[in-house]
Amino acid sequence: MHIAEKGSGPLVILCHGFPELWYSWRHQLSALAEAGYHAVAPDQRGYGRTDKPISLNAYDIFQLTGDIVGLIHALGEDQAVIAGHDWGSRIAWHCALFRPDLFRGVVLSSVPYVPRCGDDTDTRPTDKMRLLAGDKQFYQLFFQEPGKAEAELEADVRKTLVTLFYSGSANASPGKGLRFLFDKSEKFLDTAMPPDTLPDWITEQEINFFSQEFVRTGFTGGLNWYRNLDKIWEQTYFLIKAKIVQPVLYIAGEKDAVIKNPMYKKALENLNISCPNLTKKVFIPNAGHWVQQEQPEYTNNLFLEFLENL
Repeated sequence: MHIAEKGSGPLVILCHGFPELWYSWRHQLSALAEAGYHAVAPDQRGYGRTDKPISLNAYDIFQLTGDIVGLIHALGEDQAVIAGHDWGSRIAWHCALFRPDLFRGVVLSSVPYVPRCGDDTDTRPTDKMRLLAGDKQFYQLFFQEPGKAEAELEADVRKTLVTLFYSGSANASPGKGLRFLFDKSEKFLDTAMPPDTLPDWITEQEINFFSQEFVRTGFTGGLNWYRNLDKIWEQTYFLIKAKIVQPVLYIAGEKDAVIKNPMYKKALENLNISCPNLTKKVFIPNAGHWVQQEQPEYTNNLFLEFLENL
């Protein structure tokens, strides 16, 4: 596992999402270190300079969370605060549920905790997505077939990343934001438009860093996380009605398409029930999906306030 780290003090682990890297937390690493924390951002399994197992089974929830537990032990620590964005949020909440002895606080960004309810609506994720999609395609279903999404995303890696970062951000012009649902005659990247110029929150140098890594690695590692959604559902039946007991901070960009997705509506509304020690639920103005990159100072202040009050 490759990690980026900075500072010394209580451990804070930062888990990225898709299609991202440790680099997504570059602004938080410095701010946390300056405030007296040991900030660690790994390239997670399948990404960047961390190992990329070939087997799909290597990306189930026990492997992905086990990596983070192993990271804590490798760093010689007994506890950590864990923060996650996008897919990293799912890793963060599973870590908190599996090992409350290790994880003393949780920051969820963009994707809220979605508890297993155990009723008739608790069905296989891909079945839910097909119901949601109707006669259209849902992007996570599009990702399921090995090789299909890779062929599109890897045809022009830099254009893919610029398009996704822009269309998922608060900068996207009306009608140019990323669409989760699209016609079956369309490709995934047809749902968004690349910008004429980069948004002001990301530089050419930063885009180049992301691009060089994904040119080298491809997208299969990250896509394999999506291809394990049904398996993760099968593995976690024992978490029905489980609550996150640790202190939790939830943040999202006010213009994040995720919080408008009907799949997360109930989870967002009931977050104070599923997370009884929820300290704050904040929707950051002028931010979209990439909240910690789009509004780093606002995000950093929320992180530090949460950590100081633990």
